[in-house]
Amino acid sequence: MAIEAHEIEALIRAAFPAAKITVQGDDGAHFSAEVIDASFKGMNRVQQQRAVYASLKGKMDGPSGALHALALTTKAAE
Repeated sequence: MAIEAHEIEALIRAAFPAAKITVQGDDGAHFSAEVIDASFKGMNRVQQQRAVYASLKGKMDGPSGALHALALTTKAAE
């Protein structure tokens, strides 16, 4: 059930089409991502990260999820 970086980026891009997205990682389970989007303006970091995690559509849910770990950095675009 491995997942690839481009699949994670596509899921995030579907929810944040104008965002600057960088996803790194190549072991199929552990990744890091940076998402910068104007829609984050006025949100705190927890709200921003929850929005990104929601875009993953259950890929991180429980031990059977395709994505085991995602180190996430979010920012509002300036």
